[in-house]
Amino acid sequence: MDAFTAGLLQRIQTTESDLTKARETGDDFLADVEQGELDDLHRLAAEHGVHIGATSV
Repeated sequence: MDAFTAGLLQRIQTTESDLTKARETGDDFLADVEQGELDDLHRLAAEHGVHIGATSV
């Protein structure tokens, strides 16, 4: 796995965790921000052929 793929997968995992925490604490604004970031990361992964597998969110 190259550094780009590893970094992207790590960012996705971190963002999913942050999104879960925002939802659990009821922080709707932060949840929206994290969801937008996650959507962007998924788009970037798709554009570069990075398979992200199942997500927890």
